[in-house]
Amino acid sequence: MKKSKRQTISVTLASYNNEDCIADCLNSVKGWVDEIIVVDGHSTDKTAEIARKLGAKVLLRENNPVFHIQKDIANREAKSDWILQLDADERITPVMQKEIIGILDGDYFGYDSWLSPLKSTINKFLPFFPEPYRLTKPAAAYWLPRKNFFLNRYLKNAGQYPDPVIRLFQRGKAELPAKDVHEQMIVKGSVGWLRSDLDHFATPNFSRYLLRENRYSSLQAGFYKRDGVKINFFNTLNYLFFKPLGTFLSLYIRYRGFMDGFPGFVFSLYSGFHHAFSYMKLWELYKDEDYGKN
Repeated sequence: MKKSKRQTISVTLASYNNEDCIADCLNSVKGWVDEIIVVDGHSTDKTAEIARKLGAKVLLRENNPVFHIQKDIANREAKSDWILQLDADERITPVMQKEIIGILDGDYFGYDSWLSPLKSTINKFLPFFPEPYRLTKPAAAYWLPRKNFFLNRYLKNAGQYPDPVIRLFQRGKAELPAKDVHEQMIVKGSVGWLRSDLDHFATPNFSRYLLRENRYSSLQAGFYKRDGVKINFFNTLNYLFFKPLGTFLSLYIRYRGFMDGFPGFVFSLYSGFHHAFSYMKLWELYKDEDYGKN
């Protein structure tokens, strides 16, 4: 039974053809949150049906590649004191659940910063890094450190950890610009940190990775066109060779992707290819436009 002083919390999601993972996401919050709202882009699979069976309020809207628009709809629909914004391929761990409930109960307020396990270990012997201190009142919003599962492991390197995202916030104190799929929330007030990790199972296999890459590269091609990127000799060299190589070397060498074995190599390599895929799709957009004029 909930304490009388506990504030309420809504979980909000945007979904589209997520029948393979949405049940795990909703089960990780079911039973301790007050409301679950899912804005579904008319999925062609059983996503909406699964969400309803697990107690979610499902709103059907036209699917938009910039799915933060659907997230914003869900956030505006929420009625609780707090909103926990999740993706269908994310899961709240029991440790993170305990932290969030502590905030709702007023017994715990999070931290002013986050330190990786490596820094915390170093601090035990050599105090090079300032330890975070506990907040004395709730922040307007919170960064959630995120672990990304890729192929057969959580990536600890290649710039993929802690991969912080602002997902927990007081209703009305944060919003998404809804212009890009990788943007962060704009917060009115202070931003704290949780210490535990959010589980992210976006790409547990390579087929799902390619599916997501196809979607994101198409979206990026549209952004390139909007921003006036042209198809010319310099851009072809830049987007097909220099950017892919630079990204690969940065993730694999500078951010030590090599320490994550073969998955780290694949992630670094295909992160570089993202520039090339997007540029080739930009070429297709211009060709389709020219064809339509003829």
